[in-house]
Amino acid sequence: MRTWFITGASRGFGALIAKQALAAGDAVVATARNPASITERLGQHENLLAVALDVTDEAQAHAAAKAAVERFGRIDVLVNNAGYGLLGAVEEATGAEIEALYRTNVFGLLAVTRAVLPHMRRQRSGRILNLSSVGGLRSGAGFGIYCSTKFAVEGLTEALSAELAPLGVFATAVEPGYFRTDFLDSTSLSISPASIADYNETAGSVRAHAAVVSHNQPGDPNRLAKVLVDFVSAPNPPVRLPLGSDTAAATEAVAAAHLAVLKDWRAVAVSTDFPAEGAAAYGPTRRTRIWLTWLAS
Repeated sequence: MRTWFITGASRGFGALIAKQALAAGDAVVATARNPASITERLGQHENLLAVALDVTDEAQAHAAAKAAVERFGRIDVLVNNAGYGLLGAVEEATGAEIEALYRTNVFGLLAVTRAVLPHMRRQRSGRILNLSSVGGLRSGAGFGIYCSTKFAVEGLTEALSAELAPLGVFATAVEPGYFRTDFLDSTSLSISPASIADYNETAGSVRAHAAVVSHNQPGDPNRLAKVLVDFVSAPNPPVRLPLGSDTAAATEAVAAAHLAVLKDWRAVAVSTDFPAEGAAAYGPTRRTRIWLTWLAS
């Protein structure tokens, strides 16, 4: 029996993953700001522990992780699901809106991860699933601030993967596309009240489109939850897991775009190295070794 620790588990992906994990016979520590909302959604279960957790409260994150280990002895899977969106042009978003978003989507994820990691390191095993987004692959008008938080999640997960793999702990950034959840509802999406006319054709059109798309997205959240419950048994999990046909298409498009830029600008890119006489002494392999040594120092 594995023990799951899931943030934002009262609704959306978090609740569905918790339900699937319980159905698979696993134990679930489901967290939310109001733990009563978890039992209202999932009911009573001998393998379910509902815990109060505001992910922006680091002390509360450590207390929740301690409660999980006291109840079930270990934490095998951490699902960093808590988060929300912000819709509006970069200039339209206020400093307060941006800071609040980062406190939950980035600093909250860090707080919970740092609280759980000592237990996983002690076990020399564990899986971390960080809920990123197709917006962690590419950004777009109207969602620039939100996507920047998911870009941060991608970078953190990639580093965690490198740091933790030798310890038997694996980290993966899960990249859902548009799934039929409440993400575009007011319960999960904050919309900047400021509206600048110059952005009507870009961020403004995205605002209008979001209302139409909500609850008509192509992705089935129940299928995503089932995939993730199965995924944690994969022996060699990838650092990134794209989910949804739209994320698959975006991954291909982003890769092709990066290669196209490199093809057109490769000469400029490599022109910034030292001249050829230096390159002979400091070839690519040695330069890379020197760079990695500097990073480790």
